[in-house]
Amino acid sequence: MKSSRTDVRWSVGELAERFDLPPHVLRHWESMGLLAPERDSGGRRRYREDDAYRVAAIVSSKAAGMSLEQIRSLLDAGAEGRHKILTDHLADLQARMAEMERSRRLTEHALGCRAHDIAACPNFRSHVADLVAGTRRGFLPGRHREHHAPGHGGHPSA
Repeated sequence: MKSSRTDVRWSVGELAERFDLPPHVLRHWESMGLLAPERDSGGRRRYREDDAYRVAAIVSSKAAGMSLEQIRSLLDAGAEGRHKILTDHLADLQARMAEMERSRRLTEHALGCRAHDIAACPNFRSHVADLVAGTRRGFLPGRHREHHAPGHGGHPSA
């Protein structure tokens, strides 16, 4: 009889390698209660397919910026506050995405600006004045082309 996929068991090193992690990370996650691998007769950790999916959930959640405490609450089906954790995390993701969009716009401006020192560009300064002032209003689309200072040199034609 052939063994099924669910009968597969990996050592800590084998499973860690699948996710490009050092083995001590899986042991740390176990100490935090995120993983609970079986043990063989010699006391060695043996991970099943369900454990691999749990590791995938941890890795992807960490990549999205979640803390291990948040992840533990999400993986615990009966955890209180799961909805709040997800709502708060979604708000954090939206804020990070807005900041990335701002960075993209600043980079686009720098690419098209003829100023040697972008920090001295009057247009650039007008777009980051909110950062300097601490208000962080955001970068307004299209504004950089309309408000280039006279004599500044503008942007090359498209």
